[in-house]
Amino acid sequence: MWPPRIQHNTASTGIIKYWLARLWLQLLGWKVTGELPPYSKFVLTGGPHTSNWDFVIGIPALYVLRVRARWMGKHSLFKWPWGIFMRKLGGIPIDRSNARGTVAQTVAQFRQQQKLVVLIPAKGTRGKTDYWKSGFYHIARLAEVPVVCAYLDFASKTARVGHCFFPTGEVKKDMDAVRAFFAPARGKHIELEDNIRLREEDD
Repeated sequence: MWPPRIQHNTASTGIIKYWLARLWLQLLGWKVTGELPPYSKFVLTGGPHTSNWDFVIGIPALYVLRVRARWMGKHSLFKWPWGIFMRKLGGIPIDRSNARGTVAQTVAQFRQQQKLVVLIPAKGTRGKTDYWKSGFYHIARLAEVPVVCAYLDFASKTARVGHCFFPTGEVKKDMDAVRAFFAPARGKHIELEDNIRLREEDD
């Protein structure tokens, strides 16, 4: 079941998280660059995903950007006792065996809510893969909301948010621009990086 309507962080709790996140990232030597677009609803996708450190850096980076995003994770991450903590951080457990159901449910939520940001790691796993998962693209297209791209570059210790687009259905053209944005980003484990490509581009 989905949680109540999500709001961008504006209350005092958001301010506290902002400063704690900034302090944490500064201690680790990371900086956050770029700005989120002026949309109240969008799909946020990031990469390259090669390590659990992506979570440790990525969630605080979202707090610095002053946005509370919902993110999807495999259901095993939400077992007791960590499940309570994961949900507090915005996590939504999903069963990956029912990908189509996840797309339909997410699209429905975008249509029902006035403000919603959903983080969908396009790679879907830390391991090396031949293709990115295309759920982020199809959810945004069906819900008629933009995709916002963000990356973690471990080489420069930079969390960057930038490229924003509305999926046109011309998958290769849209993904060429996505590839250009992610080109500078190096994951923590470079050998686990993969091609930024959707299976639909080869169909």
